[in-house]
Amino acid sequence: MKCFDTAIIEKGTEVTQVMEVTQVMEETTISFPGSSLGTHCPKAPALVSVQIFAIIVLMSPPFLMAQSPSVSSPGAAAIDRVTAFPAARKNLKLTTTQPGRIVAYEETAIASKLSGFVEQVLVDIGDTVKKDQVLIRLSIPEMADEVKQKEALLAQAAAEVLQSESAVQAAKAAMETTAAGIEEAAAGKGRVSAELERAKAEYARIQQLAATGAVTNKLAEELLSQMRAAEAAGQEVGAKVKSAEAAHRQAAANIEKSNADVAAAQARRNVAHANLGQVRTMLGYLEIKSPFEGVVTQRAVDTGRYVQPAYSNAAPLLVVARTDKVRVCIEVPEMEASAVDAGEKGDAVTISIQSFGKKAVESRLSRTSWGLDSSNRSLRTEVDLVNTDRLLRPGMYASATITLDQRTEVVVLPLTAIVRKDDVTSCCIVKDDKIEIRPIELGLRSGPEVEIVSGVQPGDIVVMARAEGLKQGQSVAIIAAPVK
Repeated sequence: MKCFDTAIIEKGTEVTQVMEVTQVMEETTISFPGSSLGTHCPKAPALVSVQIFAIIVLMSPPFLMAQSPSVSSPGAAAIDRVTAFPAARKNLKLTTTQPGRIVAYEETAIASKLSGFVEQVLVDIGDTVKKDQVLIRLSIPEMADEVKQKEALLAQAAAEVLQSESAVQAAKAAMETTAAGIEEAAAGKGRVSAELERAKAEYARIQQLAATGAVTNKLAEELLSQMRAAEAAGQEVGAKVKSAEAAHRQAAANIEKSNADVAAAQARRNVAHANLGQVRTMLGYLEIKSPFEGVVTQRAVDTGRYVQPAYSNAAPLLVVARTDKVRVCIEVPEMEASAVDAGEKGDAVTISIQSFGKKAVESRLSRTSWGLDSSNRSLRTEVDLVNTDRLLRPGMYASATITLDQRTEVVVLPLTAIVRKDDVTSCCIVKDDKIEIRPIELGLRSGPEVEIVSGVQPGDIVVMARAEGLKQGQSVAIIAAPVK
């Protein structure tokens, strides 16, 4: 049947237009659903009445006003509705939550320094050990023989030192003897010189007497012979003096040689002593000890096994982990790595251990690797936790929330209120129902909120959403009541 044209509502302008209504008061056919027959009605006054009533309601002014958010008369400017609230102060905290893992504060793989047979394994996995406690004993019988050999060599070197020192004493005694010989030769030389002088004087006197005939020439010749004998004796004594001096010098050289022999013997003794010390030190490696107090976490050795010195790919005999303190390792992403601080005044950390449920531990970052891991571009950070009760175990998972930065009682706005245009950051303030675009300076950002360093004061009514479409001096209506 022909009915009425529908009322068309244009959504963009929210203006309702009602098209021409044509009522056809002619014969109308009404069909009932579910029936193959149609009922022919000459008139349908009830249906016509309902349709006319619906058109009247659609064209009524209250309905049209309900469809339009604002009513404007011709020539009047439209007023936008905005959501605005007063700016307020609050505490702002920037955090990052990352997964972490617990590792031993220290973990040492125990290996052998020597090649030998395992005589005893004194611990097993799960055993608590003390520092310097013997864990494994090795058996190397040939090392005991080597110790005896080094001890004998040391004794021999010590005897050589005594022998060299005795030679020094003998050389000193010989030097004293030669010194005495020099003194004796010098005394003889003086006596012979005196006799020679006397013989020369006597010969000169007798020669004068012989010239006058007072004595015979034969006596003068005898005195000449005596004078020549005295001269020969003087030469002999001079040679003895030189011989004694040469012997003295030889004795001094023997002393120096003996001192050198002593030094060489002492050096050999020191070498022998060092060799013996080295063997005894190596003998000490027969007992493999714990480097610190902890727990044995791995064991890969049994009695009777032949072990060799550790190399890079060798499996450790034992692994000992320190348990009184643990490390919580946290990987911080690159974007947040620059904000991480560690040390005594490091960032606060809240650590939740998954196996402990909701129990959390408060601490601070102890250290960072400073450099980022090239494989995942993350910064390794560590938190030290005291574990005297030994509840924390290596391998446990944790969740760490790091407080990277925080501000107290600062003006905070949502990011939806921030407008960025041409490198200028601003927000829209509602003052006397008009928009004031105010430049601002941003500070710390945490999630959907950001600190306003300057430009906004507490109590200023700030447009919280869709501020980028507003203009300076534009009239607006606030659709959210300010919070008092």
